[in-house]
Amino acid sequence: MGQFHTSAHSVKHATQDGVQLEDGADPLFTFGVIADIQYADLDDGFNFHGTRKRYYRSSLRLLCNANRRWAAERVRPSFVLQLGDVIDGSNRRHGASQRALRAVMDEFGNYAPAVHHVWGNHEFYNFSRSELLSSALNSGAGGDRAGDGVHAYHFSPAPGFRFVVLDAYDLSVIGRERRSDKYELAFKLIKAHNPNRNLNEPPGYRHWIGRFVQFNGGFSQEQLDWLHGVLLGADEKKEKVVVVSHIPVHPLSTDGICLAWNYDKVLSILNSHKSVVCFMAGHDHDGGYYLDTSGIHHLTLEGVIETPPDSDAFGTVYVYEDKMVLKGNGRISDRLLMY
Repeated sequence: MGQFHTSAHSVKHATQDGVQLEDGADPLFTFGVIADIQYADLDDGFNFHGTRKRYYRSSLRLLCNANRRWAAERVRPSFVLQLGDVIDGSNRRHGASQRALRAVMDEFGNYAPAVHHVWGNHEFYNFSRSELLSSALNSGAGGDRAGDGVHAYHFSPAPGFRFVVLDAYDLSVIGRERRSDKYELAFKLIKAHNPNRNLNEPPGYRHWIGRFVQFNGGFSQEQLDWLHGVLLGADEKKEKVVVVSHIPVHPLSTDGICLAWNYDKVLSILNSHKSVVCFMAGHDHDGGYYLDTSGIHHLTLEGVIETPPDSDAFGTVYVYEDKMVLKGNGRISDRLLMY
């Protein structure tokens, strides 16, 4: 665990035994966060370009470490946010997608609270969108969704707080039927910026143009309108809102190649609502953080898949009336997130 990090505030309310206020008050609730597990029953390998090591088999052990730690908390987390890429795309080549998913779901099943699953690019390397909708990864089933087949929904874990899960591959050239309108729109968008034959090769990094690659995606207008409506309701109720996505949406919270295609449209909506206090994402395995001019904390979680077996990459967030406190483990730093 690292030292506590904050943009403009000193940390004086944290202790080693569960992060409490100085007066001893318990948090209103807590939740766990973990990103980019990318489990596969394979020996260690490397990323697409062969430049970064990935620990496929040990990622399941690191999830087990996280589960044990959450279960041992004095105030146990109410739920866990799994920020996408729960199994690696290499499972598809080995006919192991279902087996790998079952192994991860069984490990999550050893821990009682609900798990809210975000969908990332590796979900779509393994499964079609229709398969995901009928799988255990459809954690928003039956809730208020952004549209048919869109994995975007919201929930309230406690009075005065709301979490919004977004579908960052709503517009995408992976996971969409080639004859669908959204596929055609996504293909035109990416080809307008990326001339490469291999669409996983970035067109360049200037002004974050490198984001127009196949392993990224974006948000349809339908989903953006839905998000705006959800946040209007939260504003009226004076709720505090945490928005989550697999792909980051602030260019200073991530490497430009890991940014959502139409991040600017999402940012415009977020910054127009006083209720939004935090945006959490995965995708960039190095993690990142930025406090924007609207006071929104943009937190990108480090990925389990690139975490050595002798370390960890998960966190517990303690929620209070005026702040959230992230206690990180291993590669993830502690942070104070004031509202």
